[in-house]
Amino acid sequence: MIVEGVMTTVDADGIPNLAPMGPVVNAGLTRFRFRPFQTSRTFANLNTTRCGVFHLIDDVLLIARAAIRTLSELPPTRPAETVPGLVLTDCCRWFEFRVMEIDDSRDRSEIAVEVTADRIGRPHFGFNRAKHAVIEYAILATRVHLLSETKIRQQREWIASAIEKTGGTDEQTAFAELDDYLNRQWAGSGSEGSADLTAGESS
Repeated sequence: MIVEGVMTTVDADGIPNLAPMGPVVNAGLTRFRFRPFQTSRTFANLNTTRCGVFHLIDDVLLIARAAIRTLSELPPTRPAETVPGLVLTDCCRWFEFRVMEIDDSRDRSEIAVEVTADRIGRPHFGFNRAKHAVIEYAILATRVHLLSETKIRQQREWIASAIEKTGGTDEQTAFAELDDYLNRQWAGSGSEGSADLTAGESS
């Protein structure tokens, strides 16, 4: 199955990067397979430093902003315990890992990793339709160059309904920012979203 979260990596100079990521995992969350495109900064960092930290979070506003590259700065972090990396201070669970194998025979790589630390942060907020809807909309935003405007707008209808009925301020803000991003893309301005959000076999 695929689980959604965010990954922190660093380059050879220690400069950090944050990207949404949807690895293929087993039920026990002991094996991970990441699939970043080789054009992404995440791939470059993992290929160079061979380690990173994957986080489970319930902050969908952070996921949305990372997906469309509108984060003005990295959220608060602390050093990882077992790898040269960074842990988000506000997360529900995190997994430090080392890269075991990289298959770069295709544009979308396959990276198998070994978990070196599995830690619990704060309690998860809980299930919420609006949070899931924001993640789905963020995925669509990263696929704007692959999907038609009509198809995305059709899916937007139920997404908007879920957020209106069950969302809080963060979910509503994320929806508005994703809306603005998509509208700018369709108008022919703005940059492409992150190539690292991979839920449901996306980008």
